[in-house]
Amino acid sequence: MNNSLILGIESSCDDTSAAVLKGTQILANITHTQLVHEQYGGVVPELASRAHIEHIVPVVQRAIETASISLNEIDAIAFTQGPGLMGSLVVGTSFAKGLALAINKPLIGVHHMKAHILSHFISHEGMSAPSFPYLCLTVSGGHTQIVIVHDALNMEVIGKTIDDAAGEAFDKAAKMLGLPYPGGPLIDKLAVEGNPNAFCFSEPNIPDLNFSFSGLKTSILYFLKKEIAKNPDFVAVNLKDLCASIQHSITEILIKKLKKAQLQTGIRCIAVSGGVSVNSAMRKKLNAWHFEQPSISIHIAHPSFCTDNAAMIAIAGAFLYDAGIIHNQQITANAKLSW
Repeated sequence: MNNSLILGIESSCDDTSAAVLKGTQILANITHTQLVHEQYGGVVPELASRAHIEHIVPVVQRAIETASISLNEIDAIAFTQGPGLMGSLVVGTSFAKGLALAINKPLIGVHHMKAHILSHFISHEGMSAPSFPYLCLTVSGGHTQIVIVHDALNMEVIGKTIDDAAGEAFDKAAKMLGLPYPGGPLIDKLAVEGNPNAFCFSEPNIPDLNFSFSGLKTSILYFLKKEIAKNPDFVAVNLKDLCASIQHSITEILIKKLKKAQLQTGIRCIAVSGGVSVNSAMRKKLNAWHFEQPSISIHIAHPSFCTDNAAMIAIAGAFLYDAGIIHNQQITANAKLSW
């Protein structure tokens, strides 16, 4: 990869982020997380877009200052074109277009999920980049997919969720347990001291490589209703075991499908990215898989690049820039941007 200086801007949901990358080296990666949504139990799109408007300028300024560069030194501006929340995307897209026009720099629209997949190529101590072709499980609050990554510009989705994403299942299960939003990290924290085999929930029987989590959520809901009817303190008394059991169920579904995809494709290089890849049980199961089959290489994105961040937008933009792919001022945000 060339030593291009790329400014990345991410605004697909509720994180306003800006990063500066030189080649694959991070010079700055600044993120402002919107805390306003916690009281509502989920992201409120209108509040998210308003917060992006408020924070995008100072976040970009901080990134430029942290990188110790001037705007005129940038080779190109990469931004999240989609998918995501439309209002949030419009803020980032409009800002990137305006800045590119003002300083006369190339503009690069990036697919958010492809950026997650390419986050493994950001240089960071303890991380090694996967080799092409590789299988990537991208798993987050909004997406769950298995993708064959033939190269940085050629990706093929071979499995995806037919209803909810894994991260959404974590958050909704947490809400059933009375935990605040976002609940996924809290389930992980409480599960450490729980028994993952304490309770069993029905897993969906989806043939192929697709995922489904709605049935699992329903199973958890009915189980809790039944037990609470017998003992109103059931959740409080068994919270850690419930968290461990729910986490085990969700991560088992993910790992089983990933192993199935590996067997079907024969690809022995595996990568995992997205917010749920931070989950400790997920990481333990991936490490156990590698221990059982050392010939399979497993690459887990660094926690800094798992949740939404602009560094991954910048690295994806760098691959596009090096390939000569840039966009004009007619590009628009697309909440349902396809592959």
